[in-house]
Amino acid sequence: MIAALSLLLAAQAAPTTSAGAPPQSPAAPPTTQAPAPIPAPDAAALTRVRLSTEAGDILVGVDTQAAPITAGNFLRYVDQHKLDGIGFYRAVKVADGYGLAQFGTRNDPKRTLPPIKHEPTTLTKLSHRDGTLSMAMATPGTAAGDFFITVGDLSSMDATADNPGFAAFGRVLEGMDVVRRILVAPTSPTLGEGVMKGQMLAPVIKITAARRVD
Repeated sequence: MIAALSLLLAAQAAPTTSAGAPPQSPAAPPTTQAPAPIPAPDAAALTRVRLSTEAGDILVGVDTQAAPITAGNFLRYVDQHKLDGIGFYRAVKVADGYGLAQFGTRNDPKRTLPPIKHEPTTLTKLSHRDGTLSMAMATPGTAAGDFFITVGDLSSMDATADNPGFAAFGRVLEGMDVVRRILVAPTSPTLGEGVMKGQMLAPVIKITAARRVD
């Protein structure tokens, strides 16, 4: 399964958006496992955000303590309403019950904030388990306004000593059934370049609102 995931996520090329810029996409994950993560914090310690989508609501918990840079970046998009009206645009199906659903600004200059410093999982001690919220990026330091949610244990996307991995910063608290529906939603047979061909959702599943939950 790890080899299949590496192949599916390896390409850096992506289809252009209406703004004329390609969305960021996850690169190939490492093929070795990172050290075991520390236990996940209680949900009460997480900052909760509700993603209201056309497929249903997803409640995520953002870990501002373990991943302050990455979590703070996501919350800025939420607080500035930059995620309202964007959508889940990519579904990477690795195997039955495994994959990721990607959403974000797709480099729209009116929505995208400056890129942030990479927070590897070797630093945050988080891991890409089922329902992890993480940052999409091409290379470290390029992550900005695109995110993904994992389905199944994809801890091969964690950082290792010689691979930066991806920056996990939260997890789904409610609505994994919605994420799984998005993962198996229809995709275009023609959109996408290289191994991304066939992964672009058609139609895009819109996020109508993203708001903090008190």
